[in-house]
Amino acid sequence: MKNLIIKISVLLLIVSACRKEETIDVNPDLRLQFSTDSILFDTVFTNKGTTSRVLKVFNYNKNSVVLSSIRLAGGDASAFKININGIATSSLNEVKIRGNDSTYVFIKAFIDPSNASSPFIVADELQFSLNGNIQKIPINAYGRNAIYLNSETINSNTTFTKDIPYIIYNYLLVNKQKTLTLNPGTRLYFHKDAQLFVSGSLQANGTLSDSITLASDRLERIYADEAGQWKGVRFLSSSIDNKLNYVTLKNALIGIRVDSLSNNSNPKLLVSNSIIKNHQIAGLLGYTATITGINNLFNNCGQYLCIGLYGGNYSFYQNTFANYNYNFPRKTPSVFFSDNLNDNSTTSKNLSVVFANNIIYGSLSNELDFDKIGAGYALDFQNNLIRTTNQTLGTSNIYNQDPLFINPRQDIYIPVSNSPIVKQGKNLSGNTYYSDFLSRDILQKLRSFPSTLGCYEN
Repeated sequence: MKNLIIKISVLLLIVSACRKEETIDVNPDLRLQFSTDSILFDTVFTNKGTTSRVLKVFNYNKNSVVLSSIRLAGGDASAFKININGIATSSLNEVKIRGNDSTYVFIKAFIDPSNASSPFIVADELQFSLNGNIQKIPINAYGRNAIYLNSETINSNTTFTKDIPYIIYNYLLVNKQKTLTLNPGTRLYFHKDAQLFVSGSLQANGTLSDSITLASDRLERIYADEAGQWKGVRFLSSSIDNKLNYVTLKNALIGIRVDSLSNNSNPKLLVSNSIIKNHQIAGLLGYTATITGINNLFNNCGQYLCIGLYGGNYSFYQNTFANYNYNFPRKTPSVFFSDNLNDNSTTSKNLSVVFANNIIYGSLSNELDFDKIGAGYALDFQNNLIRTTNQTLGTSNIYNQDPLFINPRQDIYIPVSNSPIVKQGKNLSGNTYYSDFLSRDILQKLRSFPSTLGCYEN
């Protein structure tokens, strides 16, 4: 018994000594590690309540650290609450994490999705203050009710409406011989790297007063012009008779990609009265594709506004291609067509390009270019304003004159009254698309010929 008491006493002395020797590291270069770099509440809220996420905080240093605070940037007004060591709060001070140890932070969201004034995404951030430095973990949750689609396939004819938004994670696929119809006002928001694949048909039927939106699910102001947030819309080889009318499609890696020629007498894609902007690589990309564009505004993409590779049939009437690139260090022409794959290939396919009454202008001296290695190509450019070093596309075109947009920096591409593009358009009243689209501009203003070039009639 005496020996046992001695052993316990020695053990207590050792433990006491260890505690006395604990070192709190105050080195300002120390950093914490986290189990994730962001917190996302991807659950669709159907009523007011809470849902939880867990963040693990690691101290990989050999010594202990004391965080002066762990706090929500939004404070008590935040839609989130944190729980640390059993304490539910918006901020906790003097939090110790021992050397080579960790602690848990539990985050809860308190959101009422029926509140129409709530932002679409509710955002905050966790701030960890350690030795004079602050590390941040962003927190996001959906603030309104939505239809949540994660890796979904549409296997029957389906219509999306404007009642509540649709949020796509990973991908949404329209299967072969099936049609997805987007009614006026429909909103599709894509999470990071998500994509829409169309093997069947996409019918986006927006209007001037109720346009359709395809964009990232990050709707905060700081993400408004952030390109590359999702992957875009891809029309696969089996796709047929796709139409985009009054659609705003923005902030993707490649806005629209069309993979093949048409399977019938109609274009694979007819895009009209739409705004395609702020994509990291290209606004519109075709691979041996059949595409017709009318009354569209393509603006400010990282490399190309429109690019067609490996041949194809492209027809564009009354479009504005404007690439001033205030956000991108671009070196490529805004509009580019090739009868090959532009990779030193010796194989070419027939290329047909028709441009009438368009504007192709931007910050570079050459905003239109071609790469042709075969004999099967036909270029028809009439009554366009083009910024280019190649002035051999016909005398009806206007070369290298500033179109005098009202304010490109604010995305206002309507020409001023004395612009050189006013009353310079070819008469398109005999065109197949005259009654449906060409008789009016993108704002539904009556168009008379000779028209103003581009999508806006002066």
